[in-house]
Amino acid sequence: MGIEFDDKGKFYTEIISKVTVPAMIQTTRHRIQGLVHIRPNSRFKDELDNDEPFLAVTGAKILNEAAEVLFEADFISIRREQIVWVIPYEEMTQEDEGAK
Repeated sequence: MGIEFDDKGKFYTEIISKVTVPAMIQTTRHRIQGLVHIRPNSRFKDELDNDEPFLAVTGAKILNEAAEVLFEADFISIRREQIVWVIPYEEMTQEDEGAK
């Protein structure tokens, strides 16, 4: 991995800094708790609208209808076309949190 500089002194690196946002994701079959990674100063929606076919999620827990953990993974990739809804935890209400 290298760092490149342009003639104005601006540097470029292969590392893309991102902010982790805890979220609940409902797919067509499962509910997933985990961390979605978004670029600083971007909206959560901007990440969801990205053209890439998969959404990266870390610290993932795949839940069944009774909110029991079926699987856990350090990393999963979710096909965006399978996502029904997403709620960042910071926007969940007390009632929603009881359902975790």
